Amino acid sequence: MHTTNMKAWQHEHNFSGDTSSAEARTRRVVVLTGAMMLVEIVAGYFFHSMALLADGWHMGTHLAAFVLAALAYFYGRRHAKDARFTFGTGKVGALGAFTSAIILSIIALVIAGDSIHRLLVPQAIQFREAIAIAVVGLVVNFVSALMLKDDPHHHHHDHSHAHGHHHDLNLKAAYAHVLADTLTALGAVVALSAGYFLGWVWLDPAMGLVGTVVILSWAWTLLRDTGSILLDRVPASSDLPEVIREGIEGDGDTKISDLHIWQVGVNKFAAIISVVAHNPKTAEEYRRILKIHEELVHVTVEVNRCESDHAIAA
Repeated sequence: MHTTNMKAWQHEHNFSGDTSSAEARTRRVVVLTGAMMLVEIVAGYFFHSMALLADGWHMGTHLAAFVLAALAYFYGRRHAKDARFTFGTGKVGALGAFTSAIILSIIALVIAGDSIHRLLVPQAIQFREAIAIAVVGLVVNFVSALMLKDDPHHHHHDHSHAHGHHHDLNLKAAYAHVLADTLTALGAVVALSAGYFLGWVWLDPAMGLVGTVVILSWAWTLLRDTGSILLDRVPASSDLPEVIREGIEGDGDTKISDLHIWQVGVNKFAAIISVVAHNPKTAEEYRRILKIHEELVHVTVEVNRCESDHAIAA
């Protein structure tokens, strides 16, 4: 009985890459953001500031994202070689983020209700104390942004193909969320300052409504993006279907009869391609054509020969 060494045809399904630096930075920001969020929420409640309360909960939206990101890094690293995950653990973060976005949307609606109530039934605000807390929150957001800022020198640069991206998009998204939170914190400082110096008490609950809009907008974007990943939808920003067809059908003979593309990691995709041709290449030759597309990390090709003398219809 002959035995065949299968290692030449096998490969790992770990598409996460090295995320140790991002994981460590995310954990530090979780601690910093969590502490500041609790301070703002408690202070907003006792000082009767809806702007401060909204900023605290808005910071909570980012804290939830950071915690889920940290857990996804940990879980993905721990189960990277678990064969039970057919295409790796790249969707763990998307699943957690989708769930948190639903919860955060509910929180945003609660903040909106409280803000409207404060507009109709104003309460005395301890402005000086609330302003001090808001300024501290603004500084914390700025420090968090510096901690999460992606360092281009940590990436390997390969300009061989325009579709290749070497940035951790989860970290880049977290950085964008911190910047958004910084703007909300700045709004809270402005609202409280206007109430203290100009007597515009109404601006504080109004800023709470602005915070609601920001949270809902962020939550909707998160639901849309993660929902697409969970449903195996090709992102609108990806031109993979077009470039795959151009590469495979470029010989004038081969036609793609069936094409499936889905995301398995951060900017990493798998594809199943069924081709038909009068004089087909081998599956390995077709895969070699697609190697230039660095985001295609798992490609399965089914090759069919067309016996008809007529041209293959597109």
